[in-house]
Amino acid sequence: MKMTVKDCLELDVFKPCVIASGNRNLKNHIRSVSVLDAADSKTAIKNNGVKDQLVLTSFYGMSGDIKAQVKVVKALADKGVGGIVLFHSPAGVTPENAPVVEAAEACGLPLIILTSGNKSEYADVIERVMDKLLAGSDLANDLINNTISNLMDFDRHGSFPEALRVAALKNDFQAVLISKNFNPVLIAENRHKVSVSDAIRKLQKKGRSDEGRRYSILDVDDIAAFWGTVSIGDEEYFLLIVDNEERYSAVEITKLAEIIQLAMGMWKFTPVRDAKAELIKALIRGNRSLAYTLKNEVDIEHFVPISAFYGRGLGEDKFTETIESYEKSNRCEIISITEGDETYGIVLKKEGRHSDDGNCKTKCLSFYKDLRETAQDARLFHVTGLGTLEDVADAFTLINETSTFVESVFPHKRVFSKYEMVLVSNCINIQFQGGHIKRNYVSLLEPFMKEMGENKARQLIETLETFVLDAGMNSSKTAQFMDIHTNTVQYRLKRINEVLGAEITGNRVIPGLTIALALQRLERVVNE
Repeated sequence: MKMTVKDCLELDVFKPCVIASGNRNLKNHIRSVSVLDAADSKTAIKNNGVKDQLVLTSFYGMSGDIKAQVKVVKALADKGVGGIVLFHSPAGVTPENAPVVEAAEACGLPLIILTSGNKSEYADVIERVMDKLLAGSDLANDLINNTISNLMDFDRHGSFPEALRVAALKNDFQAVLISKNFNPVLIAENRHKVSVSDAIRKLQKKGRSDEGRRYSILDVDDIAAFWGTVSIGDEEYFLLIVDNEERYSAVEITKLAEIIQLAMGMWKFTPVRDAKAELIKALIRGNRSLAYTLKNEVDIEHFVPISAFYGRGLGEDKFTETIESYEKSNRCEIISITEGDETYGIVLKKEGRHSDDGNCKTKCLSFYKDLRETAQDARLFHVTGLGTLEDVADAFTLINETSTFVESVFPHKRVFSKYEMVLVSNCINIQFQGGHIKRNYVSLLEPFMKEMGENKARQLIETLETFVLDAGMNSSKTAQFMDIHTNTVQYRLKRINEVLGAEITGNRVIPGLTIALALQRLERVVNE
């Protein structure tokens, strides 16, 4: 039901009490109750920062740390909690808790202090508030009874999705079943205050870090949504329920979710496959015919793939935010799948857009630079400049064949394009074929060992490797990578030219040297 802080104050467990702050916001909604017993502000904010929640606390874990208490109050207000109930302060507002009261008042957050004569404990308040939420109105019974009536009407409805849509319409809620890759597989949508895509983006941020909680509140454009996990067969899905009119509590929504899940079993409902995830998996496997079949199901026939990528160790929250920002600013669509810390994705642009391919590539490269910053250890492999699903399949093949080795050849890079991967792919082929082709490249570096001692040769080859493969033939960057003076680099490069009998930066010299040096690094990896 729709309940407020003021409704809570009418319960006997709050008598006597002092409304220490937030009088003007006593109409704040209350949907659930929690106890704050954390010993630090970070944990308190994480565990209790839930929109429209009534937070019960004595700040026992932060006793004496007024600064931490003030920080928690401000953060909880920012998170949208409905109010705070302060226990074990029989004198009401005191000099000790005055800073906390002032902080709550500045935020407009209702702070209720249970004063002398009030013997209520946490369990008493939780029980009475939850009773009020569940039994204080017939809404819960109406919601459950009406939903059951519609979901179990096998004669009237031809399928579970149809029954769910009717139940959602009659009870002012929306329901979306979402795959673990955050793609909707069933939608019962009846109004557009909240779009499915916006809700899924919010869930994607929340679900990755908060997975497993049932049923948590999700704030989507100031509309309350609830989410939790459900199991269908051997697969797990997210069930997202939007409370259109903000009528129901978290407990009521949990009961509703249980009824929906029960009805799925009775209907023997099997969700449609996650076509977007299956499309990417088909392209990774190189199954082009299946990919073209799935293209129509995914509804991307009017989109053109411009890039394919594989990421490892991407930051979860920032990854979602980066994709959302790129899609909005460039009117593109990105579909992706994530398993563990590995993510595969495709960037698509709409056909007929009035923008040149060069501009699209530039924006794509900028997008990958932003993705790189989502986590310190993030690694990203991409092939940009595509046009067909065949190109995407080829791109994933290149990525899968080279991603294990390309980091060894270019250890200082975090983003790898098709140029690095094609080079490494050629080196892999040369390495495993052996023969005279490999011998030709290896021989390019033999003068060092023939004309000088082993230590000096190793020093010059290391400098040459760093200069060509890591520093982009920039002597200053080479000096930084090797932690030596630029003059030392210049001297060594001059000596290298003398040993090789060629100008190493020459257009006809550098291609062969690059492959020879890459082969040398690859050889080390193979032999380890």
